[in-house]
Amino acid sequence: MSKSAAAPPQGWGVWTWPNLVTAVRLLGIPLFCYLLLATQYYWQAAIVLAVGGGTDWVDGQLARRLNQVSKLGRLLDPFVDRLYILSSLLVLTFIGLLPWLFTLAVLAREALLVSIVIVLRWHGFAPPQVHFLGKCATTVVFMSFPVLVIAGLVDDAEAWAAPLGWALAWWGLGLYWLAALVYLRQAAGLLREGRPHRVAA
Repeated sequence: MSKSAAAPPQGWGVWTWPNLVTAVRLLGIPLFCYLLLATQYYWQAAIVLAVGGGTDWVDGQLARRLNQVSKLGRLLDPFVDRLYILSSLLVLTFIGLLPWLFTLAVLAREALLVSIVIVLRWHGFAPPQVHFLGKCATTVVFMSFPVLVIAGLVDDAEAWAAPLGWALAWWGLGLYWLAALVYLRQAAGLLREGRPHRVAA
């Protein structure tokens, strides 16, 4: 039997290659915070952030290609993705690279999505299907963070990095809220149907 045809990990499937990649990505969060807050290795901090957040597709691809989709991976992968967004958002706000208005807008959107999931679960529905627009919005917002680090902390980089970073940030924020409205519409449609789907594990 080929590896591609092998059965997926039983139970939580802790010891898999995709989960190892996710764990390494998770370690990038404290490393980024240390480099940004306790050193002057700002370029390195931006690179760690860009690589750690920009490789969120790697563990998912590995899981599918190696047939190692697991319960732990399904929980850990999106958790690490959200943790990258929230930790970098709060750290950049703390050191003054992001305005509180921007931060509150992102946090309010996250709170809305959490509320949607809670309401759907309460009525016996699975969470809304992940939308391509939501993935694009998250990617664009996250791409702005390392660029804004370079713009604000690296000498002679503000002229090109600041316009690019803020264009990505505000454009991404608009897409972020547009995606939230799409999820809200999906949830409203499910609730109007009144026939709960099978809740995902």
